[in-house]
Amino acid sequence: MSRYDSTAIRTRLDWRSRSWLDLALPALFLALLVFAAISSDTFLTQNNIVNLLRQTVINGLISLGMLVVILSGGIDLSVGAVVALSAVLVGVLAESMPIPMAVAVALAAAAGVGVINGFIVARFRIQPFIVTLGSLSAVRGMVFVISETPVVYSDPGFLGIGSAMLGPIPLITVLMLLAYLLMSFFLNRTTPGRAIIGIGGNEEAVRLAGINVRLNTTLAYTICAGLAGLAGVILASRVGIAQPSVGIGWELDAIAACVIGGAILGGGGGSVRGTFAGVLILALISNLLNMFNVQSYYQQVFKGVLIVLAVLARRKER
Repeated sequence: MSRYDSTAIRTRLDWRSRSWLDLALPALFLALLVFAAISSDTFLTQNNIVNLLRQTVINGLISLGMLVVILSGGIDLSVGAVVALSAVLVGVLAESMPIPMAVAVALAAAAGVGVINGFIVARFRIQPFIVTLGSLSAVRGMVFVISETPVVYSDPGFLGIGSAMLGPIPLITVLMLLAYLLMSFFLNRTTPGRAIIGIGGNEEAVRLAGINVRLNTTLAYTICAGLAGLAGVILASRVGIAQPSVGIGWELDAIAACVIGGAILGGGGGSVRGTFAGVLILALISNLLNMFNVQSYYQQVFKGVLIVLAVLARRKER
């Protein structure tokens, strides 16, 4: 058999495998919906659906930012701490300035963490895992320096963001969907977005093409931290309180959603649509496990196993 024939056969097998995986994702989602509807009388109630839509928002925004970093060939382990930073900052700053200004400063601080992460990764070529692990610890400590006690929000306008409805859909869910549409446009239709995807696929080729790799890598981490900051602000508005310890382990959920949705750790694959599907599947699983009173520890075990299985299913052919 010629070398060309062998390559063609491997290509056809890879295409079939990925087609099967692409079909398996919506099939899994539908299966979970059917199982939830049959096994629980409360799943299809309006209160549960609205609650599910609200719960999807936080991980949805964090996962969207994580996707951008994964597409660039990196990873960001500091997103949970950034969520806590922005959530706590809004409450502390609101005591001395208007809420809109406090939100703007909190989002700027969150994005600043991404700028630092991206700059160090791109400039000094240090493994993103190490850089963001360090920033996770530093930002988490900073949050406790800002406030060791929970921050309670009382501004009715700010709290109204988390509880407002647009017809049958929560306002924050609409904001998340808008973020996904904008990110899809950014990644597929703009030069910086395509550059970020290209860096994850072949960084050297992108550099030889005259594209500023450092700038676009920094942009990817800035977007990721900015979306995590937005998630923190929305979380504070939805629950009315911000714990300095909030967000611990949330990077696991974000990575899980991206990987389940087809993102390849290390770059080279992933999509906004797939990540959104991964977020929905994780939200459904969590909702089901909560309805059956499964302890959160077992949920973490399940999610960890799910990440490994998803990576194995979508591993690159060598």
